Amino acid sequence: MTVKLSDKWIDKMKSLPESGMGYQNVKVKLNNGTILGGVVRNSDSLDVIGDVLFGISDIADINLL
Repeated sequence: MTVKLSDKWIDKMKSLPESGMGYQNVKVKLNNGTILGGVVRNSDSLDVIGDVLFGISDIADINLL
């Protein structure tokens, strides 16, 4: 699943170092407490591992692995 990040998350990701050229390995915490692994590409799109459905408003935090 790929989610387009909002300006809030784009700004945060731009302030963090890259894991590699054009991407960041991240863990995503949802409002319900679920933690997901994923990759942010070019600071603006989030690819999540697994079959979890959620929207941008469900994201509580994004941090580097």
